[in-house]
Amino acid sequence: MPTPPSQPAGPVLRRAVRRQRRTDRTAAELGESVVLAWSSLLANRMRSALTMLGVIIGIAAVIAMVTIGRGAQLQTENQLKSLGSNLIFVQSGAALGRSPASQGSGSATTLVWDDARAIAAAIPAVAQVAPMLSARGQVVLAERNTNTSIVGTTPDFVGVRDFLPLTGRFFNEAELKQNARVAVLGQTVVDSLGSTPQGALDQQIRIRGESFTVIGTLEFKGTNSFRDQDDQVIIPLTTMANRIVGVNAQAGVSVDSISVSARSADSMEAAQAQITNLLRLRHRIVPPREDDFLIRSQADLVNASNSVAGVFTALLGGSAAISLLVGGIGIMNIMLVSVSERTREIGIRRAIGARSSDILRQFLIESTVLSLVGGVLGVALGVVASLLINAAFGWSAGVALDAVGLSLGFCLVIGVFFGAYPAGKAAKLDPITALRSD
Repeated sequence: MPTPPSQPAGPVLRRAVRRQRRTDRTAAELGESVVLAWSSLLANRMRSALTMLGVIIGIAAVIAMVTIGRGAQLQTENQLKSLGSNLIFVQSGAALGRSPASQGSGSATTLVWDDARAIAAAIPAVAQVAPMLSARGQVVLAERNTNTSIVGTTPDFVGVRDFLPLTGRFFNEAELKQNARVAVLGQTVVDSLGSTPQGALDQQIRIRGESFTVIGTLEFKGTNSFRDQDDQVIIPLTTMANRIVGVNAQAGVSVDSISVSARSADSMEAAQAQITNLLRLRHRIVPPREDDFLIRSQADLVNASNSVAGVFTALLGGSAAISLLVGGIGIMNIMLVSVSERTREIGIRRAIGARSSDILRQFLIESTVLSLVGGVLGVALGVVASLLINAAFGWSAGVALDAVGLSLGFCLVIGVFFGAYPAGKAAKLDPITALRSD
Protein backbone atom coordinates (compact mmCIF):
# COMPACT_ATOMS: atom_id res chain seq x y z
CA MET A 1 0.00 0.00 0.00
CA PRO A 2 1.53 3.36 -1.03
CA THR A 3 2.44 5.78 1.80
CA PRO A 4 0.77 9.23 1.77
CA PRO A 5 3.01 12.03 0.55
CA SER A 6 4.67 13.98 3.41
CA GLN A 7 4.22 17.76 3.80
CA PRO A 8 6.92 19.63 1.90
CA ALA A 9 9.62 20.94 4.25
CA GLY A 10 10.31 24.01 2.11
CA PRO A 11 7.95 26.58 3.80
CA VAL A 12 8.89 25.42 7.34
CA LEU A 13 12.58 25.63 6.56
CA ARG A 14 12.22 29.08 5.02
CA ARG A 15 10.39 30.38 8.13
CA ALA A 16 13.11 28.97 10.37
CA VAL A 17 15.81 30.61 8.25
CA ARG A 18 13.99 33.96 8.35
CA ARG A 19 13.69 33.76 12.17
CA GLN A 20 17.37 32.93 12.48
CA ARG A 21 18.33 35.84 10.22
CA ARG A 22 16.22 38.24 12.25
CA THR A 23 17.82 36.99 15.44
CA ASP A 24 21.30 37.35 14.00
CA ARG A 25 20.54 40.82 12.69
CA THR A 26 19.14 41.93 16.06
CA ALA A 27 22.19 40.55 17.90
CA ALA A 28 24.52 42.29 15.45
CA GLU A 29 22.67 45.60 15.79
CA LEU A 30 22.71 45.30 19.57
CA GLY A 31 26.43 44.56 19.59
CA GLU A 32 27.09 47.50 17.29
CA SER A 33 25.02 49.76 19.56
CA VAL A 34 26.98 48.64 22.63
CA VAL A 35 30.29 49.36 20.84
CA LEU A 36 29.06 52.81 19.74
CA ALA A 37 27.79 53.57 23.26
CA TRP A 38 31.10 52.57 24.80
CA SER A 39 33.02 54.66 22.25
CA SER A 40 30.82 57.67 22.98
CA LEU A 41 31.39 57.31 26.74
CA LEU A 42 35.16 56.95 26.29
CA ALA A 43 35.22 60.05 24.13
CA ASN A 44 33.99 62.01 27.20
CA ARG A 45 35.81 60.19 30.00
CA MET A 46 35.67 62.94 32.59
CA ARG A 47 31.99 63.65 32.05
CA SER A 48 31.15 59.94 32.12
CA ALA A 49 33.13 59.43 35.34
CA LEU A 50 31.43 62.36 37.07
CA THR A 51 28.04 61.09 35.88
CA MET A 52 28.72 57.63 37.32
CA LEU A 53 29.95 59.08 40.62
CA GLY A 54 26.43 59.43 42.03
CA VAL A 55 25.63 55.80 41.20
CA ILE A 56 28.97 54.58 42.59
CA ILE A 57 28.46 56.38 45.90
CA GLY A 58 24.83 55.29 46.11
CA ILE A 59 25.57 51.60 45.53
CA ALA A 60 28.52 51.61 47.94
CA ALA A 61 26.44 53.39 50.59
CA VAL A 62 23.54 50.91 50.29
CA ILE A 63 25.83 47.89 50.67
CA ALA A 64 27.79 49.44 53.56
CA MET A 65 24.67 50.61 55.41
CA VAL A 66 22.96 47.22 55.10
CA THR A 67 26.17 45.59 56.35
CA ILE A 68 26.23 47.91 59.37
CA GLY A 69 22.58 47.19 60.17
CA ARG A 70 22.95 43.44 59.90
CA GLY A 71 26.23 43.43 61.78
CA ALA A 72 24.64 45.33 64.65
CA GLN A 73 21.68 42.95 64.57
CA LEU A 74 23.94 39.88 64.70
CA GLN A 75 26.00 41.40 67.50
CA THR A 76 22.91 42.14 69.60
CA GLU A 77 21.56 38.65 68.99
CA ASN A 78 24.85 37.07 70.10
CA GLN A 79 24.91 39.26 73.21
CA LEU A 80 21.40 38.18 74.14
CA LYS A 81 22.33 34.53 73.63
CA SER A 82 25.34 35.04 75.90
CA LEU A 83 22.95 35.68 78.80
CA GLY A 84 22.39 31.93 79.01
CA SER A 85 20.53 29.05 77.35
CA ASN A 86 16.74 28.75 77.08
CA LEU A 87 16.25 31.64 79.49
CA ILE A 88 12.98 32.92 80.91
CA PHE A 89 13.01 36.19 82.86
CA VAL A 90 10.47 36.81 85.63
CA GLN A 91 10.36 40.42 86.85
CA SER A 92 8.48 42.14 89.61
CA GLY A 93 5.43 44.06 88.46
CA ALA A 94 4.79 47.75 87.96
CA ALA A 95 4.00 50.09 90.79
CA LEU A 96 1.01 52.38 90.46
CA GLY A 97 1.07 55.88 91.89
CA ARG A 98 -1.87 58.10 92.61
CA SER A 99 -2.56 58.26 88.89
CA PRO A 100 -3.50 55.20 86.82
CA ALA A 101 -0.18 55.45 84.95
CA SER A 102 2.17 52.52 85.47
CA GLN A 103 5.71 53.25 86.66
CA GLY A 104 7.18 50.37 84.67
CA SER A 105 7.99 46.74 85.34
CA GLY A 106 10.27 46.14 88.30
CA SER A 107 9.16 49.30 90.11
CA ALA A 108 7.20 47.24 92.68
CA THR A 109 8.54 44.49 94.97
CA THR A 110 6.20 41.60 94.24
CA LEU A 111 8.50 38.57 94.00
CA VAL A 112 10.10 36.66 96.88
CA TRP A 113 12.70 33.91 97.16
CA ASP A 114 9.99 31.36 97.89
CA ASP A 115 8.50 32.05 94.45
CA ALA A 116 11.79 30.90 92.92
CA ARG A 117 11.87 27.80 95.14
CA ALA A 118 8.31 26.96 94.12
CA ILE A 119 9.15 27.30 90.42
CA ALA A 120 12.14 24.97 90.79
CA ALA A 121 10.13 22.39 92.77
CA ALA A 122 6.79 22.39 90.94
CA ILE A 123 7.60 22.81 87.26
CA PRO A 124 9.30 19.82 85.56
CA ALA A 125 10.16 21.81 82.41
CA VAL A 126 12.52 23.99 84.45
CA ALA A 127 16.18 22.99 84.87
CA GLN A 128 17.53 25.68 87.21
CA VAL A 129 16.29 28.84 88.90
CA ALA A 130 18.29 31.83 90.12
CA PRO A 131 16.51 34.61 92.09
CA MET A 132 18.31 37.98 92.07
CA LEU A 133 18.25 41.08 94.23
CA SER A 134 20.23 44.06 92.90
CA ALA A 135 21.33 47.48 94.10
CA ARG A 136 23.99 50.04 93.25
CA GLY A 137 26.82 50.44 95.73
CA GLN A 138 30.35 51.66 96.27
CA VAL A 139 33.02 48.96 96.27
CA VAL A 140 36.39 49.80 97.82
CA LEU A 141 39.74 47.99 97.49
CA ALA A 142 42.63 49.70 99.24
CA GLU A 143 42.73 53.23 97.79
CA ARG A 144 40.62 52.43 94.71
CA ASN A 145 36.83 52.40 94.57
CA THR A 146 34.07 52.11 92.01
CA ASN A 147 30.30 52.40 91.93
CA THR A 148 28.86 49.21 90.52
CA SER A 149 25.91 46.83 90.60
CA ILE A 150 25.70 44.55 93.63
CA VAL A 151 23.77 41.35 92.83
CA GLY A 152 22.62 38.89 95.45
CA THR A 153 21.77 35.46 94.08
CA THR A 154 22.18 31.70 94.62
CA PRO A 155 24.81 29.21 93.36
CA ASP A 156 22.47 28.23 90.50
CA PHE A 157 23.26 31.62 88.93
CA VAL A 158 26.33 30.06 87.30
CA GLY A 159 24.31 27.45 85.42
CA VAL A 160 21.31 29.64 84.61
CA ARG A 161 23.25 32.60 83.27
CA ASP A 162 26.22 30.62 81.95
CA PHE A 163 28.58 32.78 84.03
CA LEU A 164 31.65 30.68 84.81
CA PRO A 165 34.45 31.81 87.13
CA LEU A 166 37.65 32.84 85.37
CA THR A 167 39.73 32.58 88.53
CA GLY A 168 38.82 31.21 91.94
CA ARG A 169 35.33 29.85 92.46
CA PHE A 170 31.69 30.75 92.97
CA PHE A 171 30.12 30.61 96.43
CA ASN A 172 28.34 27.40 97.47
CA GLU A 173 25.14 26.43 99.31
CA ALA A 174 26.86 26.38 102.70
CA GLU A 175 28.04 29.98 102.26
CA LEU A 176 24.55 30.95 101.10
CA LYS A 177 22.99 29.53 104.27
CA GLN A 178 25.62 31.12 106.53
CA ASN A 179 25.19 34.67 105.19
CA ALA A 180 28.87 34.49 104.25
CA ARG A 181 30.59 37.73 103.31
CA VAL A 182 32.18 36.45 100.12
CA ALA A 183 32.12 38.11 96.69
CA VAL A 184 32.76 37.26 93.04
CA LEU A 185 33.84 40.18 90.85
CA GLY A 186 33.09 40.94 87.20
CA GLN A 187 36.03 41.90 84.99
CA THR A 188 35.02 45.57 84.72
CA VAL A 189 35.03 45.83 88.52
CA VAL A 190 38.44 44.13 88.68
CA ASP A 191 39.85 46.66 86.21
CA SER A 192 38.20 49.61 88.00
CA LEU A 193 39.79 48.54 91.29
CA GLY A 194 43.21 48.42 89.64
CA SER A 195 43.65 44.69 90.14
CA THR A 196 43.95 41.56 88.03
CA PRO A 197 41.78 38.41 87.94
CA GLN A 198 44.43 36.45 89.84
CA GLY A 199 45.56 39.31 92.06
CA ALA A 200 42.00 40.06 93.25
CA LEU A 201 41.62 36.63 94.90
CA ASP A 202 41.55 36.64 98.71
CA GLN A 203 41.56 40.45 98.77
CA GLN A 204 39.37 42.23 101.32
CA ILE A 205 36.89 44.67 99.74
CA ARG A 206 34.25 46.85 101.33
CA ILE A 207 30.70 47.01 99.97
CA ARG A 208 28.63 49.75 101.56
CA GLY A 209 30.90 49.63 104.57
CA GLU A 210 30.75 45.82 104.95
CA SER A 211 33.93 43.77 104.56
CA PHE A 212 33.91 40.93 101.98
CA THR A 213 36.50 38.40 100.83
CA VAL A 214 36.96 38.00 97.07
CA ILE A 215 36.76 34.28 96.27
CA GLY A 216 36.56 34.50 92.48
CA THR A 217 36.33 36.58 89.33
CA LEU A 218 33.89 35.99 86.48
CA GLU A 219 34.81 35.35 82.87
CA PHE A 220 34.45 38.25 80.44
CA LYS A 221 30.94 38.62 79.00
CA GLY A 222 30.89 42.07 77.40
CA THR A 223 28.20 44.67 77.03
CA ASN A 224 24.71 43.85 75.79
CA SER A 225 21.87 46.17 74.82
CA PHE A 226 20.92 46.67 78.46
CA ARG A 227 24.13 47.05 80.48
CA ASP A 228 27.74 45.99 81.00
CA GLN A 229 27.49 42.38 82.19
CA ASP A 230 30.98 42.58 83.70
CA ASP A 231 30.23 45.64 85.84
CA GLN A 232 28.81 43.74 88.80
CA VAL A 233 29.73 42.08 92.09
CA ILE A 234 27.96 38.81 92.95
CA ILE A 235 27.32 37.91 96.60
CA PRO A 236 25.03 35.39 98.37
CA LEU A 237 21.37 36.38 98.32
CA THR A 238 21.06 35.99 102.09
CA THR A 239 23.98 38.33 102.67
CA MET A 240 22.55 40.81 100.21
CA ALA A 241 19.16 40.87 101.92
CA ASN A 242 20.42 40.97 105.48
CA ARG A 243 23.55 43.13 105.30
CA ILE A 244 23.39 45.28 102.17
CA VAL A 245 19.81 46.32 101.41
CA GLY A 246 17.91 44.97 104.38
CA VAL A 247 14.89 44.13 102.20
CA ASN A 248 12.79 41.42 103.81
CA ALA A 249 9.16 41.06 102.86
CA GLN A 250 6.66 39.57 105.30
CA ALA A 251 6.46 36.51 103.09
CA GLY A 252 10.25 36.07 102.85
CA VAL A 253 13.25 37.57 101.10
CA SER A 254 12.21 39.99 98.39
CA VAL A 255 13.87 39.68 94.97
CA ASP A 256 13.86 41.92 91.91
CA SER A 257 13.77 39.15 89.33
CA ILE A 258 14.03 35.41 88.81
CA SER A 259 16.06 33.91 85.96
CA VAL A 260 14.81 30.50 84.88
CA SER A 261 16.56 28.03 82.59
CA ALA A 262 14.24 25.67 80.73
CA ARG A 263 15.34 22.11 80.05
CA SER A 264 15.15 22.59 76.28
CA ALA A 265 14.14 25.13 73.67
CA ASP A 266 11.00 23.09 72.94
CA SER A 267 9.84 23.27 76.55
CA MET A 268 10.21 27.05 76.95
CA GLU A 269 6.64 27.88 75.94
CA ALA A 270 5.20 25.28 78.31
CA ALA A 271 7.49 26.42 81.12
CA GLN A 272 6.48 30.04 80.60
CA ALA A 273 2.77 29.18 80.80
CA GLN A 274 3.27 26.98 83.88
CA ILE A 275 5.28 29.68 85.67
CA THR A 276 2.52 32.19 84.95
CA ASN A 277 -0.16 29.91 86.39
CA LEU A 278 1.95 29.04 89.45
CA LEU A 279 2.68 32.68 90.31
CA ARG A 280 -0.97 33.64 89.86
CA LEU A 281 -1.94 30.95 92.38
CA ARG A 282 0.77 31.97 94.84
CA HIS A 283 -0.05 35.68 94.54
CA ARG A 284 -3.83 35.05 94.61
CA ILE A 285 -4.43 36.81 91.32
CA VAL A 286 -7.85 36.28 89.75
CA PRO A 287 -9.40 38.10 86.80
CA PRO A 288 -9.88 40.96 86.19
CA ARG A 289 -6.88 41.77 88.40
CA GLU A 290 -3.68 42.12 86.37
CA ASP A 291 -0.54 40.11 87.02
CA ASP A 292 1.90 41.69 89.47
CA PHE A 293 4.84 40.18 87.56
CA LEU A 294 6.16 40.16 83.99
CA ILE A 295 7.49 37.11 82.14
CA ARG A 296 9.65 37.35 79.05
CA SER A 297 11.64 34.68 77.28
CA GLN A 298 15.03 34.98 75.67
CA ALA A 299 13.34 34.41 72.31
CA ASP A 300 11.06 37.40 72.96
CA LEU A 301 14.09 39.62 73.53
CA VAL A 302 15.82 38.31 70.40
CA ASN A 303 12.70 38.85 68.27
CA ALA A 304 12.22 42.37 69.62
CA SER A 305 15.86 43.15 68.99
CA ASN A 306 15.69 41.75 65.45
CA SER A 307 12.56 43.78 64.74
CA VAL A 308 14.23 47.02 65.84
CA ALA A 309 17.42 46.15 63.96
CA GLY A 310 15.41 45.32 60.84
CA VAL A 311 13.76 48.74 60.90
CA PHE A 312 17.16 50.33 61.52
CA THR A 313 18.68 48.46 58.56
CA ALA A 314 15.76 49.42 56.29
CA LEU A 315 16.11 53.08 57.25
CA LEU A 316 19.85 53.03 56.61
CA GLY A 317 19.41 51.27 53.26
CA GLY A 318 16.55 53.58 52.26
CA SER A 319 18.55 56.67 53.11
CA ALA A 320 21.49 55.42 51.07
CA ALA A 321 19.18 54.51 48.16
CA ILE A 322 18.20 58.16 47.82
CA SER A 323 21.69 58.88 46.50
CA LEU A 324 21.02 56.26 43.81
CA LEU A 325 18.02 58.28 42.65
CA VAL A 326 20.19 61.38 42.63
CA GLY A 327 22.68 59.47 40.51
CA GLY A 328 19.89 58.49 38.12
CA ILE A 329 18.83 62.12 37.76
CA GLY A 330 22.45 62.96 36.98
CA ILE A 331 22.46 60.34 34.23
CA MET A 332 19.30 61.83 32.72
CA ASN A 333 20.78 65.34 32.76
CA ILE A 334 23.99 64.25 31.05
CA MET A 335 22.09 62.23 28.45
CA LEU A 336 19.94 65.29 27.67
CA VAL A 337 23.13 67.31 27.18
CA SER A 338 24.48 64.52 24.98
CA VAL A 339 21.35 64.60 22.81
CA SER A 340 21.73 68.36 22.34
CA GLU A 341 25.40 68.04 21.43
CA ARG A 342 24.86 65.18 18.99
CA THR A 343 21.83 66.52 17.15
CA ARG A 344 23.71 66.69 13.86
CA GLU A 345 25.02 63.13 14.33
CA ILE A 346 21.45 61.97 14.85
CA GLY A 347 20.35 63.75 11.69
CA ILE A 348 23.11 62.11 9.61
CA ARG A 349 22.26 58.68 10.96
CA ARG A 350 18.60 59.19 10.16
CA ALA A 351 19.49 60.42 6.67
CA ILE A 352 21.45 57.28 5.83
CA GLY A 353 18.65 54.97 6.95
CA ALA A 354 18.69 54.67 10.72
CA ARG A 355 15.25 54.21 12.18
CA SER A 356 13.82 55.96 15.23
CA SER A 357 14.06 52.65 17.09
CA ASP A 358 17.81 52.51 16.32
CA ILE A 359 18.35 55.98 17.80
CA LEU A 360 16.18 55.10 20.80
CA ARG A 361 18.11 51.90 21.43
CA GLN A 362 21.45 53.69 21.04
CA PHE A 363 20.78 56.24 23.77
CA LEU A 364 19.08 53.73 26.06
CA ILE A 365 22.15 51.50 25.84
CA GLU A 366 24.43 54.46 26.62
CA SER A 367 22.49 55.36 29.76
CA THR A 368 22.31 51.70 30.83
CA VAL A 369 26.04 51.20 30.32
CA LEU A 370 26.71 54.33 32.37
CA SER A 371 24.53 53.04 35.19
CA LEU A 372 25.82 49.45 35.15
CA VAL A 373 29.50 50.41 35.02
CA GLY A 374 28.88 52.79 37.92
CA GLY A 375 27.04 49.99 39.68
CA VAL A 376 29.92 47.52 39.30
CA LEU A 377 32.41 50.08 40.61
CA GLY A 378 30.02 50.90 43.45
CA VAL A 379 29.70 47.21 44.35
CA ALA A 380 33.50 46.90 44.51
CA LEU A 381 33.71 49.95 46.75
CA GLY A 382 30.81 48.72 48.90
CA VAL A 383 32.38 45.25 49.36
CA VAL A 384 35.68 46.81 50.45
CA ALA A 385 33.83 49.13 52.85
CA SER A 386 31.83 46.18 54.28
CA LEU A 387 35.00 44.15 54.90
CA LEU A 388 36.63 47.12 56.63
CA ILE A 389 33.53 47.69 58.79
CA ASN A 390 33.39 44.02 59.84
CA ALA A 391 37.10 44.07 60.67
CA ALA A 392 36.83 47.33 62.63
CA PHE A 393 33.92 46.16 64.81
CA GLY A 394 34.85 42.48 64.97
CA TRP A 395 31.61 41.42 63.30
CA SER A 396 31.08 38.25 61.30
CA ALA A 397 28.13 39.49 59.27
CA GLY A 398 30.05 39.39 55.97
CA VAL A 399 28.94 41.21 52.83
CA ALA A 400 25.20 41.65 52.20
CA LEU A 401 25.05 39.69 48.93
CA ASP A 402 21.33 40.28 48.49
CA ALA A 403 21.97 44.03 48.73
CA VAL A 404 24.62 43.63 46.02
CA GLY A 405 22.18 41.85 43.70
CA LEU A 406 19.34 44.29 44.37
CA SER A 407 21.66 47.26 43.85
CA LEU A 408 22.83 45.99 40.46
CA GLY A 409 19.24 45.31 39.43
CA PHE A 410 18.29 48.79 40.59
CA CYS A 411 21.14 50.20 38.49
CA LEU A 412 19.68 48.54 35.40
CA VAL A 413 16.26 50.00 36.19
CA ILE A 414 17.79 53.44 36.75
CA GLY A 415 19.67 53.29 33.44
CA VAL A 416 16.51 52.40 31.49
CA PHE A 417 14.13 54.68 33.43
CA PHE A 418 16.24 57.83 33.49
CA GLY A 419 17.58 57.20 30.01
CA ALA A 420 14.12 56.72 28.47
CA TYR A 421 13.25 60.43 28.25
CA PRO A 422 16.53 61.56 26.61
CA ALA A 423 16.43 58.54 24.28
CA GLY A 424 12.82 59.27 23.30
CA LYS A 425 13.68 62.91 22.67
CA ALA A 426 16.57 61.85 20.41
CA ALA A 427 14.40 59.35 18.51
CA LYS A 428 11.71 62.00 17.83
CA LEU A 429 14.10 64.53 16.28
CA ASP A 430 13.16 65.48 12.74
CA PRO A 431 16.05 64.48 10.41
CA ILE A 432 15.94 67.72 8.38
CA THR A 433 15.90 69.90 11.48
CA ALA A 434 18.72 67.84 12.99
CA LEU A 435 20.89 68.24 9.86
CA ARG A 436 20.43 72.00 9.88
CA SER A 437 21.70 72.33 13.46
CA ASP A 438 25.28 73.42 14.11
